[in-house]
Amino acid sequence: MKRSRINQVIMDMEALIKEHRFEMPPFAGWTPEKWKNIGSEYDEIRDNKLGWDITDFGLGKFEEVGFSLFTIRNGNQKMPEKYKKTYAEKLLMLYEGQTAAMHFHASKMEDIINRGGNDVYITVYNGSKDGQMLDSDVTVYSDGKKEVVTAGTKVILKPGQSITIMPYMYHDFIVPESGGAVLLGEVSMCNDDENDNYFYNRNVGRFPEIEEDEAPYRLLCTEYPCAK
Repeated sequence: MKRSRINQVIMDMEALIKEHRFEMPPFAGWTPEKWKNIGSEYDEIRDNKLGWDITDFGLGKFEEVGFSLFTIRNGNQKMPEKYKKTYAEKLLMLYEGQTAAMHFHASKMEDIINRGGNDVYITVYNGSKDGQMLDSDVTVYSDGKKEVVTAGTKVILKPGQSITIMPYMYHDFIVPESGGAVLLGEVSMCNDDENDNYFYNRNVGRFPEIEEDEAPYRLLCTEYPCAK
């Protein structure tokens, strides 16, 4: 992705967050220049990849398949003694007409909440431990309701509604082609984006390659400098 596009996406997400009156932690607004002077007291942000995370899944077509995220809090499965949180929280944005790649998590359970804006559809399948997509019925938990649906059902979340994504449940995100962007929340078990994302399309990657066509507006969670 071009840095200029990443910058614009972050600005758009900041505007959507402000529109829906969600207050962000201070580090959400730190500039690259400020990051140069951030000491080791903020290693939790560095080690646990808190902050901005914009991805095209390595496909090079962000407008069609992409995701914009901000990780507010997280533990660390590699350093559980140092970081004892067993939970995580994120905000996510998709533009109208945008989708996110089909995937499952082997260990993480998460709730996806529509925080405002457009509707979002989440396609659900059961997955196997070897990555197969199964044709079996899927048990869905949504705002206190248990429901059994057929494989491939697109569950709609209107603003305020949520769904629980179980381990090995394949899911994607689809936003209607009109109606604007959607702001989503994620509340989950400890998150490990490097090792716990299993994509149905094996050519999909989690983090993008960046073409530096302008200076960064905000650093991504993979770009923080080491503490001085």
